[in-house]
Amino acid sequence: MYTSFFGLNEKPFSITPDPRYLFLSERHAEALAHLLYGVTESGGFIQLTGEVGTGKTTIVRSLLEQLPKDTEVALVLNPRLTPHEFLLAICEELRIPLTIEERNSAKAIVDGLNRHLLDAHASGRRVVLIVDEAQNLSPDVLEQIRLLTNLETAKQKLLQIILIGQPELRQLLSRTDLRQLAQRITGRYHLEPLDPEETRAYIRHRLRVAGGGGEIFNPGATSAIHHSARGVPRLINVICDRALLGAYSREQPRVSRLTALRAADEIAGGSERIRSSRRLGWVAVVVLLVAAGGIYAWQADRAAVGTVTSVPLADTRQASRMEPAPVPAEAGNDGDGALAPPAAVVEPEPAVMAPDADAAETISPETALALSVVLSQRAAQTGTDSALASLLGVWKVDYTAGMGRACGVAEENGLRCLYERGTWGYLLNLDRPAVLSLSTLDGDPHQVVLAGVTPQGDALLRFGDQEYTASLAEIMPLWLGDFLLVWRPAVGSGRVLRQGSTGADVAWLRASLAKTLDIEIPGQPAANYDGALKAAVQGFQRLNRLQPDGVAGARTLITLNSALDLPDRPRLRPEG
Repeated sequence: MYTSFFGLNEKPFSITPDPRYLFLSERHAEALAHLLYGVTESGGFIQLTGEVGTGKTTIVRSLLEQLPKDTEVALVLNPRLTPHEFLLAICEELRIPLTIEERNSAKAIVDGLNRHLLDAHASGRRVVLIVDEAQNLSPDVLEQIRLLTNLETAKQKLLQIILIGQPELRQLLSRTDLRQLAQRITGRYHLEPLDPEETRAYIRHRLRVAGGGGEIFNPGATSAIHHSARGVPRLINVICDRALLGAYSREQPRVSRLTALRAADEIAGGSERIRSSRRLGWVAVVVLLVAAGGIYAWQADRAAVGTVTSVPLADTRQASRMEPAPVPAEAGNDGDGALAPPAAVVEPEPAVMAPDADAAETISPETALALSVVLSQRAAQTGTDSALASLLGVWKVDYTAGMGRACGVAEENGLRCLYERGTWGYLLNLDRPAVLSLSTLDGDPHQVVLAGVTPQGDALLRFGDQEYTASLAEIMPLWLGDFLLVWRPAVGSGRVLRQGSTGADVAWLRASLAKTLDIEIPGQPAANYDGALKAAVQGFQRLNRLQPDGVAGARTLITLNSALDLPDRPRLRPEG
């Protein structure tokens, strides 16, 4: 979603172990050297431990790519096995043929493994057993592993074993009954988290591998990420990925400290805490309903609250917009003690919508639970793929899950995706159908399409081929403000336009603002984004309650498209 915005070839902070992204800090380099030495020189056991997410599995993947060609590897990723199952897993990894009778005998399995090791030794091949998540090994399996080290010649061990695990592995091997195994460990290394400087280098490294140039994260952001992730690479990845998404949604060319802190808070479960507090409140509602004996009667008469009808996937259009209250912009301080340059100022990040206090007092238990029950009953129709297919269907674009990324399909059809978090009024001001992320009272996530808004202000929610009319009182307890909409640029790719930009889309912006504001905007050539055009953009933004920063991003362009009443752009309110 954000890769093209930041000039990246791919997402740089995936948590999937990828040796291409291996960052060799001093600690990681030493750990990899220990493993390579254990494979090529020492024999016996090598033990590598580290906290969750410190990069152990990525180091193992890199080790596999650097092993000599004459090395056979048995990689056991699921160590929760019996000793018999463990021996079979090794033979299957090494492709050792066993008959049915042999598979049922532990002795026959060990004999077959010993023959294979002797044959490999005779032909100059090394055999390595790597056990990941070794802290989950049972004492019986560990004893079986110790016995495997007895397979040897007069000069050399036939099987080299690497145990990879969390710090609990060290505690496990310190047990008295496992001291014979511990004494055979010839190399130990514990992987520590990254320090602040290594965290900065780690982030830059992954961005470079993904094709990025320049400093996308400012120093304040990297410091906040290191503090929040405590130097653990996996947590750094998750926070950085969310921070890039947040900066993209606000059209920031760099990730600020504030954006990084927000991302870290979301990853830490800030949203879940909000949901949990809401659920506690609704528990009291449910108790009242049960005590009154009316919950079953209410479910039977649900039509009094909302209606579900089958409807065709038709365009929903709007002629006028609802204007939201002004939304405060993110502070100009870029997180490292210096003010951000003008190019880094973006349109405001909308605040998370909370139910109005006065309105919340008037919500009846039946109204509050209605939408939650409907979504729970239709969970099969409220998945992400179904919602995206429905949203693109509004734009006359066919989409199914097997076609790849929905936003990629949208781009192929001249559309762009915009992921946001904001208030209900802010969403209505953007005036485009959107996928809403809702969480029912039991905590399950649901994705539905806001296809339109009635003259009375009710929402038309679509899931599958059904439409449900919901009041704002039903939606607010289930919605934290997340939504994704699709829009169509009038000219060009829908890129962010700012002072210094050039191109046909800049010329279109100048002409469109002149028409909308009924003014003349001097400047030659028209395709240059100069000071006069910036002033016109600021004037348009003030009129439409947008942050007047003079940067024409997605929000400004969407609002301008609506002001021009451009065709083939579904809107939320019906004409008239």
